[in-house]
Amino acid sequence: MVLQETVRTAPGYVRTLIQQEELPLLRDHLLRLDAASRHDRFNGYLDDSFIERYAARCAEDGTVIVAYIVDGVVRGAAELHPPEDEALPEVAFSVEASARRQGVGTALFRRLIAEARWKGYRRLRITTGAENHAMRALARKFGAHLAFRQGESTGTIDLAKTPEAELADLAASPFTAGRALLSLNSTCWKIISSMYDNRAA
Repeated sequence: MVLQETVRTAPGYVRTLIQQEELPLLRDHLLRLDAASRHDRFNGYLDDSFIERYAARCAEDGTVIVAYIVDGVVRGAAELHPPEDEALPEVAFSVEASARRQGVGTALFRRLIAEARWKGYRRLRITTGAENHAMRALARKFGAHLAFRQGESTGTIDLAKTPEAELADLAASPFTAGRALLSLNSTCWKIISSMYDNRAA
C-alpha cells in the first residue's frame, strides 16, 4: 500500500504511482532523459534496453515511485527501493530539463520521505554521481552526509532528523510560508463562516 495524497506544485502535481498499471509512465520518463541527465541518474550512459529492463524490475520488486506529473506525463521521479539483505533502502531521483528549477526535486524528496516513514524505515541510502551537483545539494538539504568513492557520492539520510531540514527550508522560502499561511487563514474563515451559517439557520 502507498500514500495516495496528491500534492500540487505548479504547473503539475506530485503523487505516488500505482506500479503495475503506471509502469509505462516511469519508463517513458527515464527514456526521455537527455544524455547528461541519464548519465547523472545512472552514473553512466546506458542504452534504452537497459532502462526498459530497469523500469520493469522496479514494478516487480516493490519499489515505490513518486512522480511529478504535468498533463498526464511524468517529468520527474523519485524512487524508493526496498532494502536487500542487510542493506539500507535506497533512493534515486531524476527530473527532466523542462521541469528543473521549479522546486520539483524538493517536492519529490518530501513525498518520498513520507513514504519511507510510512513503511517504518529509519535511514535511507542515496548514491549519485560525483558531478551531479544538483542532486548532491538536494541530498544535503535533507540531511544527507555524502562521501566520495570511485566517482560516486554515497551517503545516508537519518529520517529522525529530516523534519528540521524541512522546517529550515520552509523558513528560507517566504513564498512557500506565505502560501501556507494564506491557506490556513482561508480554512479558518470557512470554519467560522459555516458556524455562523448554522446558527442563523
